[in-house]
Amino acid sequence: MSRNRFTMPAAVSAAAFALLTLSACGGSDGASGPEPGAASGAASGGAAKPAAGAVIKIADSPVGRILVDESGRTLYGFTKDKPGGSRCDADCIAVWPALTSAKDVTAGVGVRPDLLEEAKLGEGAEQAVYGDWPLYYYVGDATAGDVNGQGLDGEWFAVAADGKLVKKAV
Repeated sequence: MSRNRFTMPAAVSAAAFALLTLSACGGSDGASGPEPGAASGAASGGAAKPAAGAVIKIADSPVGRILVDESGRTLYGFTKDKPGGSRCDADCIAVWPALTSAKDVTAGVGVRPDLLEEAKLGEGAEQAVYGDWPLYYYVGDATAGDVNGQGLDGEWFAVAADGKLVKKAV
């Protein structure tokens, strides 16, 4: 199995931004911040551009120690996903962009490299997977440290360093 090569279509970033600005997603006051996926090098407009490699780190949060990207953006797991495979469709991805990167995604301090893998999405795209959970951002998280997606719909939870979902309330 190949590891750590990810790409993200620009349309996903654009759709996520549009959805955030056009709808009232739970947990946000509607303010837009850095575009979800920006830390993984998501391109805006036009064709997708290769992203720089991403680093997954551990950070303290209101729900405990969780996975974040190199910018401190919270990474989530979706309870409807099958181990290692995404069940998040196009409408879902618009609100929950996948962590993708054109180059290596690496494990930072405290992150277990043996739990970090990839899953094929469609048309060659690959999504970062930690433990059994494909990793996602939430468009309602405007800044590093936000956990506005935590517990949404009883299906979305931050991922801990051991690869398990953190099912604590904020």
